[in-house]
Amino acid sequence: MDRVKDLASKKAAVIFTKSSCCMCHSIKQLFYELGASPAIHELDQVSNGKEMEYALRGLGCNSSVPAVFIGGKYVGSAKDIISLHVDGSLKQMLIDAKAIWF
Repeated sequence: MDRVKDLASKKAAVIFTKSSCCMCHSIKQLFYELGASPAIHELDQVSNGKEMEYALRGLGCNSSVPAVFIGGKYVGSAKDIISLHVDGSLKQMLIDAKAIWF
């Protein structure tokens, strides 16, 4: 769990994903379109991915991927991120965390 927390706090925007997950791909694309360059951790591409997935669940991530952290805090999964984008608050969260500049 400490490893996940450490990775989540290293950059303003961090996304834990799996390379085969279509929602993960969509969330990454959304961040890129907003001008963010998040740290991406593909859990199915690293040797300790299963342990990290369990740690994410332990931190309250209902769906293990995508798990999005902004400013070191868990923001949510795909559904949560899409809701924040639709209501206009995702961009401001990224600006406040200095993941994008305007």
